[in-house]
Amino acid sequence: MAEKIVLAYSGGLDTSVAAHWLRVQRGYEVHCLTIDLGNLGDIEGIRERGQQAGAAAVDIVDGKEDFLRYFVFPALQAGVVYEGRYPLATALGRPLIAKLLVDKAREIGATAVAHGCTGKGNDQVRLDVGVQTLAPDLKIVGTTREHSVSRPEALEYAAANGINVRQSKESPYSTDENLWGRSVEAGILEDPWVEPPADVYLWTKPLDQTPTKPVVVEIRFEEGIPVALDGERLGPVELVQRLSNLGGEHGIGRIDMVENRLVGIKSREIYESPAAVILLEAHANLEQLTLTKQQVRFKNLVAQEYADLVYNGLWFTSHHRDLAQYVVSTQRHVTGDVRVRLWHGTTTVIGRRADRSLYMQSLATYEKEGDLFDQSHAQGFIKLHGLQAQVQAQAQMLLEPGQDLLRLAAPSE
Repeated sequence: MAEKIVLAYSGGLDTSVAAHWLRVQRGYEVHCLTIDLGNLGDIEGIRERGQQAGAAAVDIVDGKEDFLRYFVFPALQAGVVYEGRYPLATALGRPLIAKLLVDKAREIGATAVAHGCTGKGNDQVRLDVGVQTLAPDLKIVGTTREHSVSRPEALEYAAANGINVRQSKESPYSTDENLWGRSVEAGILEDPWVEPPADVYLWTKPLDQTPTKPVVVEIRFEEGIPVALDGERLGPVELVQRLSNLGGEHGIGRIDMVENRLVGIKSREIYESPAAVILLEAHANLEQLTLTKQQVRFKNLVAQEYADLVYNGLWFTSHHRDLAQYVVSTQRHVTGDVRVRLWHGTTTVIGRRADRSLYMQSLATYEKEGDLFDQSHAQGFIKLHGLQAQVQAQAQMLLEPGQDLLRLAAPSE
């Protein structure tokens, strides 16, 4: 009896070829597992292509709500953005996929799991490390790494074996989609000098086709989690989907960047993440009302570490658990409303209020009436604040003959 293997199956070119190859060349009984993280599209087409490839079963799991609740929203609370731009949509989906692969393998008694990630990408690391951590006894087969073929060769293989796939030689992009964002790479995009063709973008309108008038949306957060739009409480999936559609209509969420992959190469990536861009901006503004200066600054350091951890596939680690607990603590009072204006590709926060805000108008106001700030205290505060600099200047800097204090920060001549 053939050993069973669970293949992470997208229904696209690479994994359809992988399903056939695992069965014919490696002798496995292949069980395809497709995880719906949003925007899956042609479910019946996915089943059909898996059957064409000879899979023993094609199972589709709805993982949208778990994806948002346990992966996306914690990342939103943390404010994670990789290298200042990428909201980590694809990266956040991989640990959930790894976990569900392991669950399925245990359910059917499989001895191995497989994926179609290339040896150049980050996803192979995320899936491999996730599976190794959760189930070190399972063998991992990286079909594309072990049976390296170019995209034209893969297309020919699929055609020769009766597998219908969506990619063509004229449109060779590699894409990944979930509720948090869409990524596109390969083809003409591999030249970072070339402007992305119009057909690369599916979720976001070009600026010359966006509405002539802006729209304002009010987002309610509770402990850093979005729970309502314009006063209407919504579940995670509907809330994110609505914001994605609305943001895309106004051209928001396009990201064109060259990023540093974990494996050591630079890669040109196109992302569309309307909901992520809107929610990250709104959440950060609400934190400005509810966190102290020290909390905001230290949390920014944590966010960078958190982003690297997610990007590098280390979700199931103690380090992540420790960072996540700190983030949860910071979100205790991040409850309130943010008004955001969406227009011509821009996201602008135009109003924010918090249930337990640290902002006090009676301290900030310059009006006499209602001003609780005693300005007479300022002189003593400034004296103490500058005492260290004054002492050092008198003891060290001014004792050096001929030193020009105006040129201290100037480059050497």
